[in-house]
Amino acid sequence: MPKEATVQIRIDADLKEQAEALYRKMGTSFAEAVRIFAKQSVEANAMPFTIRVPKRNIILGVANGKYAIPDDIDKHNNEIASMFGVEK
Repeated sequence: MPKEATVQIRIDADLKEQAEALYRKMGTSFAEAVRIFAKQSVEANAMPFTIRVPKRNIILGVANGKYAIPDDIDKHNNEIASMFGVEK
């Protein structure tokens, strides 16, 4: 029998309830979804999905919400790419 480890995470209580309800509807559990996520991450050697920042001005969870993503965040992409010799 393979060794098992326990993983503990902190998550917003409402989000946890919503996720548990979702996975119950899918015939599985939140814990099994986490195991699937870990397995897919290892197999892909990456996050098993693309992480995107919404196009609206949102507060990031870093630095206690001191930083927001400006709506014009992409306006200098071409200039930055050319500095590093990357064609856009």
